Amino acid sequence: MATATSPRTRTSKPRKAATSAKRTRSHGSETSAPGAYAERAVLIPVGAALVARDRVVSSVNDTLTTYSSPSKTQAQLRKFERRGNTARKRLEREVRKARTSVERELRRRRQHSADLADRVQERIQSLV
Repeated sequence: MATATSPRTRTSKPRKAATSAKRTRSHGSETSAPGAYAERAVLIPVGAALVARDRVVSSVNDTLTTYSSPSKTQAQLRKFERRGNTARKRLEREVRKARTSVERELRRRRQHSADLADRVQERIQSLV
């Protein structure tokens, strides 16, 4: 019972390996180095185009499932609105911080220049 299926299983794997090895040997002897380069020059762009196609198809399918119903579309739009609102708040916060920093630096420099002007004026008064 078990012996009837096991010899068949044992013989199919070596046959497949032998066939695969025979293909590899025959392919290697027929193709010259320039031929291999030419083949690569053709296969690389074809492969790249197929990968790009797969990515586009995947992207389109994702978009179709995302916007397949009005409720999903509304949910996606709410998500975009929240993200935009968060980005706007972050930008406003950064602008306020920068403005405060610039104003603080301006006050400090004005005070420094006023102090310097006072010292210069006092020195002129002492010389006169």
